[in-house]
Amino acid sequence: MSEGEKKELGSADIMRILELLPHRYPFLMVDRIVDMDGDNSAVGIKNVTANEPHFMGHFPNQPVMPGVLIIEGMAQTAGALCVYSRGQSDTPKLVYFMTIDKVKFRKPVLPGDQLRYQMTKIRNRTNIWKFEGIATVDGVKVAEAEISAMLVDH
Repeated sequence: MSEGEKKELGSADIMRILELLPHRYPFLMVDRIVDMDGDNSAVGIKNVTANEPHFMGHFPNQPVMPGVLIIEGMAQTAGALCVYSRGQSDTPKLVYFMTIDKVKFRKPVLPGDQLRYQMTKIRNRTNIWKFEGIATVDGVKVAEAEISAMLVDH
């Protein structure tokens, strides 16, 4: 790419995400993906709403998004990025979440927040990818983790 040339970044709306991932409500944890750069990086967006089922029990009268669902949103963003980078004709049947490392939760995520999952590839070997993820709300880091995923063709 020459200097001054603008890089073309991809995006996926909810309908495209439903094509890329097998997850469905209530377990789909990403609403949109922007700034998709091949399989190198992407930003997933999750609009957190009070009517999500996990808030009924986590916690009554003081809803906090479970940390494991934040990590799942990171994994879904990374998985969708991997599938997207393979192109239309090479869509696998499943994306398996394999590992979680270096997880830290910094701040609670509440109804009304917009989560942004910044996923950056650390490495890729055949059908396995490892990503660094940082979740933010209004530019403030709320969680971080390293995750790996495997794409499986059935």
